[in-house]
Amino acid sequence: MTIALRVGVGTLRGTLEGVPSLLRLFDVYKVRATFLFALGPDHSGRALRRLVRPGAWREARRTRALRPQDPKALLYGTLMPGPNIARAGRAAMRACVEAGHEVGVQGYDCVAWQDGAAYADDDWTRRAMEQAAGAFADLFGRRPEVYGAPGWQINPWVLEVEDRLGLRYASDTRGRSPFYPVLQGVRSSCPQIPTTLPTLDELIGRDGATVNNLHQFVYAESLYPLPHGHVYSLSAEVEGAGLLPVMEKLLVMWRAASGGVGTLGDLHASLDLALVPHHQVGWGQVPGRSGYLAMQGRQVPA
Repeated sequence: MTIALRVGVGTLRGTLEGVPSLLRLFDVYKVRATFLFALGPDHSGRALRRLVRPGAWREARRTRALRPQDPKALLYGTLMPGPNIARAGRAAMRACVEAGHEVGVQGYDCVAWQDGAAYADDDWTRRAMEQAAGAFADLFGRRPEVYGAPGWQINPWVLEVEDRLGLRYASDTRGRSPFYPVLQGVRSSCPQIPTTLPTLDELIGRDGATVNNLHQFVYAESLYPLPHGHVYSLSAEVEGAGLLPVMEKLLVMWRAASGGVGTLGDLHASLDLALVPHHQVGWGQVPGRSGYLAMQGRQVPA
């Protein structure tokens, strides 16, 4: 069993509080992870508009124990301007590199991306991704090599921009194994390393899953063998905050099993890229999450 850790950091609070907590935990257990950062404004308050979507209110009630509300953050992008995450959180972001972790881009304005990327045109998509890549370069002194779309939301232009940016790989989708993506006739030479395991907010409140036993549900899913191991997507706002004990229990269990825990880059380095298949990207739903996500579909000829 091998596990690659994909850490999404989408808010200022997650950057300033969740990232340092995770760094301390990972240091104790001597594991490395891939941190994907939001690098523009924190518009957390605008995310409340999603509650009108079918199933979203029920999902929010079921998962409310996972994300303690920050009243001030609920004003970001509404009654207050959204603070720039890269500027305010630069020390925490750079600390990830200093600790030996892999870093990449989650997006610029992650709320705007999750709400609009699936239907966006090429100009909107290019501007958003290049703005994020530029902010990353300003912060770290180099161009990003990995991108992970917020909320697993993409469109065909995303694949074109990822090729143009020269990324080593991307992690924008849910699926089973690494693949080269094909979406609406657009083929990419940038391999996808999809998330394979359910997230905590998808599990909580379902089938007897509680805060006290969530780790057992995730671990049980990770026992299903996949050719290249599993990818676990965690959140600096959840596992880096109140659910840090869940993350620690998972690390203990995964490290006790053979294979180890590492970065998305470690998984990518283990691949023979000439043998990675091409798959369609489709839209699908996963249990416990409202809305549609970009998902690995059927295999197609290279």
